[in-house]
Amino acid sequence: MLDLPFLPFCAFLGGLGFVCVAFVSAWCQHWRGGFALDGSAQMFNWHPVLMVTGMVVLYGAAALVYRLPPAWRGPKFPWKVLHGTLALAAFVLAVLGLVAVFRFHNDHGTPNMYSLHSWLGLATMLLFSCQWVAGFSAFLLPWAPTWLRALYKPVHVFFGSTILMLSVASCVSGINEKLFFSLKNGTTEYKLLPPEAVFANTLGLLILVFGVLVLGALARPSWKRPDADSPDSCQVPASLWG
Repeated sequence: MLDLPFLPFCAFLGGLGFVCVAFVSAWCQHWRGGFALDGSAQMFNWHPVLMVTGMVVLYGAAALVYRLPPAWRGPKFPWKVLHGTLALAAFVLAVLGLVAVFRFHNDHGTPNMYSLHSWLGLATMLLFSCQWVAGFSAFLLPWAPTWLRALYKPVHVFFGSTILMLSVASCVSGINEKLFFSLKNGTTEYKLLPPEAVFANTLGLLILVFGVLVLGALARPSWKRPDADSPDSCQVPASLWG
């Protein structure tokens, strides 16, 4: 693998996350009629914006907290708090996104939880809620024994990456489902690739690239925080800074 410095990579990834949020917001504002809080289709538009912002971008940022070079120095507890806070913020935004879509469905007599996208999204949210509660209990509460933390840590890391992957899959499938429903009956059909289809497909690819880059950063050994008992635990390699 290329010996990439972490901080320039992190800056690029942050920019890509901002672009993802900007794209989904522009899609909903320009082609889907904007935003509202009245149970209309405009209220539904909060769903994709909040899900991409929370479950992809914020969650990805939470996953990379321990890769930041400053996190390699000093006590780990403040970084645990930051990691948990970002994850909690992602969860809150995602819950608000669920409220938006269920309100829209209920006000328009649309059945809930019938598509693969909805099953995948709800499973992701349930897994995420279990992950956050288990992580909070094991790593932030003072009475969790060291052996339990050591036993649970690889499980937490595995499911963290899995949840991000599921979040990306949920968002991409949701974009595709929305295009199939919207681009018909008075609009240019999806198969003819109108500008909205091209724009939303591009959004899906950007989300996918963001998720892949986060997973790649998590898997890179040289960017992992050394263990507390490692002789390098308080040394930050110069290559990480760029």
